[in-house]
Amino acid sequence: MKRKQRGVGKPARDAGADGMPRLTHLDRRGRIAMVDVGAKPVTRREALARAALRMKPETLAAITEGSLKKGEALGAARLAGIMAAKRTHELIPLCHQIALDAVEVEFRADGERGRLEIRARARTTFRTGVEMEALVAASVAALTVYDMAKAIDRAMTIEDVRLVSKSGGRSGEFIHPQENP
Repeated sequence: MKRKQRGVGKPARDAGADGMPRLTHLDRRGRIAMVDVGAKPVTRREALARAALRMKPETLAAITEGSLKKGEALGAARLAGIMAAKRTHELIPLCHQIALDAVEVEFRADGERGRLEIRARARTTFRTGVEMEALVAASVAALTVYDMAKAIDRAMTIEDVRLVSKSGGRSGEFIHPQENP
């Protein structure tokens, strides 16, 4: 994926008369409005989001070994993330209901640092992007792991929730500046 960068001083495509970017969920009078995507072309779109949980190394070991009293946390979190992505339009005001082609949720454990990274990828062929679906999937997967393991470590911290990358649509590609391509 190539990094998309907007030139310095160049107004955004959806800029107002003053050249400042215009919030797309506000109408010309400043009222909240749903974006009309009816005239947009249907294109392939993909988004990758992440979240992380920081915890005691022994908590992470219990999660990865599947030895929690509530059961296999990573399987439950994967399913919760997928289900949440499918219901994003019910959770986030003004999000469009999107026919998702795929949602994937993956985990990477770093035992030395007591860190579990969650990556959620959403794909669609539609008129609007899937960034919110990927972000919701990563967030809910993290919350599910927390719920499954809170009995042994209530001090777990959910952190670093962000969009890693997105592709497709009018705005093209984006890679978060803190990510390695």
